[in-house]
Amino acid sequence: MHPMSLLQSLAFACHLFAIATILAFGLAYLFSRQFMPYHGVALGKEWSEVPKEVQILVLALMRAVAGGALAVATLELFLLFIPFRAGAVWAYWAIPLAGMVLSAGSLYAMSTVSINTPARPPYRAVLIGTAANMAGLCLTLV
Repeated sequence: MHPMSLLQSLAFACHLFAIATILAFGLAYLFSRQFMPYHGVALGKEWSEVPKEVQILVLALMRAVAGGALAVATLELFLLFIPFRAGAVWAYWAIPLAGMVLSAGSLYAMSTVSINTPARPPYRAVLIGTAANMAGLCLTLV
């Protein structure tokens, strides 16, 4: 391991923050026992009003999304704590790229819900995580 510069340390912190947002999102979806509040707004129904078969399907889809988020967070943590800290330039790009792919998919899904229903998905969390990833990348390129 080589010592990280101040900018690399700040980039590390930005990426770690972005990873924490992905972990929080993934864990929330993994352990939720019902859909998120904005899902209810989108459907115009309370969880108890949704047929059992649809509840099972929604929870299964939420678990699949959670698995993807947790996989990306695990990958990013590995890249951050090993190759990034070792100064591997390719890791400077790979970490935010993984987060950006997840963010792009999330933002696409959220915009579809937002455009077609009265629901307002939590864009802010995704955008903050994306900004942190971009800040981390920019700090490594300075």
